[in-house]
Amino acid sequence: MLKETVLSRSVRMMFAGSLGLAMSISAPHALAQEAAATSVQRVEITGSSIKRINQETALPVQTLSRADIEKSGANSVADLVAALPSMQGFATANQSINGGGGGIQTASIHNIGAAYTLVLLNGHRLASYGSGSAVNLSSIPMSAVERVEILTDGASTLYGSDAIAGVVNFILRKNQTDFSVDLTYNQPQHSGGKSYNFGISKGFGDLEKDGYNVLLAYSHDEQKELNASQRPFADTGVRKFSSKGKNYATWSLSDNSSPAIAQLKMKDGSDPVMFSPDLLKNGKCGPNTFQVDSRCRYDYASTVQLMPESKRDSFFGSVNYKLNSDTNLFAEAVVSKFTQTGRYAPPAQPLALPLSSPLYSKYVTPYLAQLGVDPANVASALMKLRISDAGGRNVAYGTEAQHLVLGVDGNAFGMDYNASFTHSVSKRSRDFAGGFLSKNKFYEIVDAAPPALSYDPFAPAGSSTAILAPAILHENWSSSQNTLDVLSLRGSRELFTLPGGKAQLGVGTDFTRQGYDYKATPIGMGANALQPNYTDAPLGDSPGDLPIAASRNNWGAFAELLMPISKRFDITAALRYDSYTAIKNTANFDAAGTPIASETQGNKADKLTYKLSAAFRPIDSLLLRGSYGTGFKMADMSTITSPLTHSGNTGGQYDCPVKAPDPRAVNCMGKTQYDILSGGNRLSGENGLKPEESKQATLGFRVEPISSLSVGIDWWDVKMSNQIASLPEAVVFGNPAKYDNLFSTFYEPGQGGNILVATLPSFNIANAQYQGIDWDTSYKTATPIGKLSLNWTGTYLLKSDYDLPGNPTVQSVGRYDEFNNVAFRVITRLATTLTTSDMFSHTMMINYKSGYHDHQASVREVNTDGSFGNFVDLDRDVSSYTTFDWQTRAQLKKNITLTFGIKNLFDRNPPLSLKDGNGDQVGYDGRYADAMGRTFYMTGSMKF
Repeated sequence: MLKETVLSRSVRMMFAGSLGLAMSISAPHALAQEAAATSVQRVEITGSSIKRINQETALPVQTLSRADIEKSGANSVADLVAALPSMQGFATANQSINGGGGGIQTASIHNIGAAYTLVLLNGHRLASYGSGSAVNLSSIPMSAVERVEILTDGASTLYGSDAIAGVVNFILRKNQTDFSVDLTYNQPQHSGGKSYNFGISKGFGDLEKDGYNVLLAYSHDEQKELNASQRPFADTGVRKFSSKGKNYATWSLSDNSSPAIAQLKMKDGSDPVMFSPDLLKNGKCGPNTFQVDSRCRYDYASTVQLMPESKRDSFFGSVNYKLNSDTNLFAEAVVSKFTQTGRYAPPAQPLALPLSSPLYSKYVTPYLAQLGVDPANVASALMKLRISDAGGRNVAYGTEAQHLVLGVDGNAFGMDYNASFTHSVSKRSRDFAGGFLSKNKFYEIVDAAPPALSYDPFAPAGSSTAILAPAILHENWSSSQNTLDVLSLRGSRELFTLPGGKAQLGVGTDFTRQGYDYKATPIGMGANALQPNYTDAPLGDSPGDLPIAASRNNWGAFAELLMPISKRFDITAALRYDSYTAIKNTANFDAAGTPIASETQGNKADKLTYKLSAAFRPIDSLLLRGSYGTGFKMADMSTITSPLTHSGNTGGQYDCPVKAPDPRAVNCMGKTQYDILSGGNRLSGENGLKPEESKQATLGFRVEPISSLSVGIDWWDVKMSNQIASLPEAVVFGNPAKYDNLFSTFYEPGQGGNILVATLPSFNIANAQYQGIDWDTSYKTATPIGKLSLNWTGTYLLKSDYDLPGNPTVQSVGRYDEFNNVAFRVITRLATTLTTSDMFSHTMMINYKSGYHDHQASVREVNTDGSFGNFVDLDRDVSSYTTFDWQTRAQLKKNITLTFGIKNLFDRNPPLSLKDGNGDQVGYDGRYADAMGRTFYMTGSMKF
């Protein structure tokens, strides 16, 4: 539940120039209480460079307090942030099951994107998980978080690049003196997916009394896997459902199957003949397959995970030392290790089947007459194989975060100042952890003699597990390291007197160096100029990685001026200048993949941004507010320096984009997923990448008709230009004639031959607009059985539009768009807490997401007798999704708290979606709905 006091909203409105708009009113009763409860100590404000006294700035931003965190029942920082109505468009754990999420979880405000949402730790930048700025939230230990402050307006004028959407600032515990132990256990009612975490912390010394404080904290978290087979709404690719009074079934099956399907190409040019020898022999299909005519197609959706398993170990330490009454020295360190392993379907690997081979004689020849095939008309044969005996493809992602901040703050010559140095490192690894095979070792097994020791693709699944074991890969795929060093200087002071009070000035400068190193292993690269004689490749994916070693420097300076024009009218103006160098890349390759000398790539750039905001309080119970500002974002280093490499498959299935007699057509595969090549734009000058730009505006009000009721509504608008984008796959494959030059043939080492690929380059070609309304209403009252409080927050999204030249606008609100994403029209949360005594409190949360227009998909009609009919393209809507969470909290003793809760109280299944993409999961969209179902949890907290 978001908490934000009346005063905090008004101060954030009036004073946070770089933040933009604040959100509060100033009721006399609330102001009197705040003034009586606070001292004249100056404090920092997230989103502003000016320190102010407590009675002006208590909780100045939308804040999740420690109590709110505990009420949420969230297992991690990522889960906590994802539940906020203002968050859309972030990466979830679910997406990493098939590699799409890359083992990360991010924050994204207003669907603008993780790359445009700045994540801070105690107000300091963190090293990102890649070459840009998006931070892996999985690296932040939730047990050490005291509160979270969320700024939902652009803040580039204070923080520089990448704060276009806003800022999420995690404030860790400090000045703690007791020993604290926290334990949480989560158990879904249905099988799979349980989790637990525990944290311990101990503080030494009171900063105010003793002049120092040392705090040490450690936490451990584990999440067990959840498999598709454990949930009926996702356990098969053939899921029957009803729509508009008719019955249908999803039809997500593959001809790459286990046991293998034989495909015969005919000399007379007639359609290929496909059949499953195992079906013709036994009269039935094996596990995880589904009979279609004379073949057993693979039901890959039944074999995947819905939630990956993960582990996290985190350590946090801080030291604060009062050098004197005006000067404080501080240091803080975070060390975190996070691992996540996701599994999806076994690798699909078509293999040639020579007509003279024993396998052809054993599994094809006996059935030709039954199939009506003339043996003399068979030109060639292929085994359509799913290597299920290798197991599902497991990818293990590891993230190691090391974050150190040293600094001093205080007051000198009438100025509040802060000087700090941040050294932050994020290491990321990607490992083969099962299911993927070495191509060389696999073919050694296939070609082994005697045949009894070789792999038989037509044998029942499970019969060759031991034979394939030596070929399964358990090694590093790739690794990367991002290093961030920041020297930051800040200061603020009062200047002159205006009718409304003292004008205040905040100034600062930052010096930053960012380094990005990407290391590719031999099997991740495959045969290239660095290892021309290398022959191996991973079956189940494609090699093609190349290393990157890039670095870039920048400095920025800003000034922020607060002007209280009158007692009821305030203006804040802020200005910032940033200068970025071009990128130095010491691991450089030409278009053919040949190493070349180090060079400077991309453009150097500088940018001036500004922010204006104003607050007007015509009466004590009403606040009107507005802001206007600009922002920018620099291109990620990999967006500039990355060589052209194989980057995976399309998310959707498409018809072949070229046709005979075009020579590229020989590599067509019909309607399927095609491979993609991508790389950076290393050009300089006019054709090189430039900073993305934004213009932002907000208008709103907050009214408090009585002291117990507060209502705030804010309209916001973000327009972005010069966005860096690669053409979306759906646009390229949907207009093959227009983008003909982007299709080419590419030698794929895993398959040992040429394949048809699409190249998706990046340029400053896109524009976007995001617009919506946020609201926050709180109410408190006394009842005969206790104190009742309600907090209702939400976002109504008006626009989430994306424009590419020459293409229709991609409108994402309320529909599954061309990028395979959804922008929800409404996300809202209502939290009701009843405190019945000093000992017990009870909280009910209602979480709602509006429905949307589903992906148009090809499904099969289901006849009245249950059989399957024709294929049809179905247009339908995904229903809205509402869940209820309950929690009872008991303060057993002053130092002992016990919490019992139920998430998804009514065990609501995710709504049916025919979405395409996001791996092999079928039947629902795990990015937007929880697969766990009803989940019970208990939390215990003890302090000594």
